[in-house]
Amino acid sequence: MKRLKLNNVEIGRIVEYNGPFMSIYDFFPDATEELLAPHRNWLEPNALEVGTDMMLMPIQSYVVHTPTAKILVDSCVGNHKSVKWFPPWDQKEDSNFLTGLMQEGTHPDEIDYVFCTHLHVDHSGWNTQLSNGRWVPTFKNAKYIFSKTECDHAEKLYNKYGDPTFIENVLPIIEAGQALLVKDDFELDKFVRLEPTPGHTPGHCAVRLFDGNKSGVISGDLIHSPVQCQFPHWNFKFDFDKELAAETRLNFLQQHYESGTRILTAHFPLPSTGTLKAKGDAFRFIYDKE
Repeated sequence: MKRLKLNNVEIGRIVEYNGPFMSIYDFFPDATEELLAPHRNWLEPNALEVGTDMMLMPIQSYVVHTPTAKILVDSCVGNHKSVKWFPPWDQKEDSNFLTGLMQEGTHPDEIDYVFCTHLHVDHSGWNTQLSNGRWVPTFKNAKYIFSKTECDHAEKLYNKYGDPTFIENVLPIIEAGQALLVKDDFELDKFVRLEPTPGHTPGHCAVRLFDGNKSGVISGDLIHSPVQCQFPHWNFKFDFDKELAAETRLNFLQQHYESGTRILTAHFPLPSTGTLKAKGDAFRFIYDKE
């Protein structure tokens, strides 16, 4: 990806994985063949695999270069992580992320801040890496910005269900003294701030980017697929609060359509970035040209 520019703010991408993830009918319980039929012409083959109806979704991070800092937003799945519910991610070992980061032009030690839109494994995995049997921060010179609401939720998921994400990706950062637990409207500086977008998780936040007359937003998982621009009420089956997730998503689409705001999504087909337009009584995502 050539860096996207918002005046003096530049954004690069690191892709850890890009391919089939889950059947669209499993991912979105409200999806039906009848509802999908009129939209296959623009969903296939990039967002929806022909013949299988598997959703094609990248796992990726963004590196935001501002005049004052280098910021990693979301950190993909990571290596050696415990992901029993999705075997391709469980205990995986590859160099995709770290190689991609270097190819983007950034060394891990150059990252000043790590922002996580939320604390699911595919957005927080490279927060840490395994070293001599211990989880240690991957970005040793960075402060990690965690929503306190989201951090508390991740800890509850560990205590109640044994979800290891908190133990593997969050607690080691706190113990290393590199975590900043912040409010969901935290503002780093005039270039970067958080925007509360709850529903997928209680403390989910989008990351807003500004410089002069240009703005962007890294959406995280408040929206997973371009099909939700047509059907904003469709929820991912694992959204924590489905009613709130749908409300947040619709508000987001209404706020940003026709605004010129650059939308940087987590899981839309590559190039994953673009702008929102109106389409009848719904919305359409207009992809950037790479």
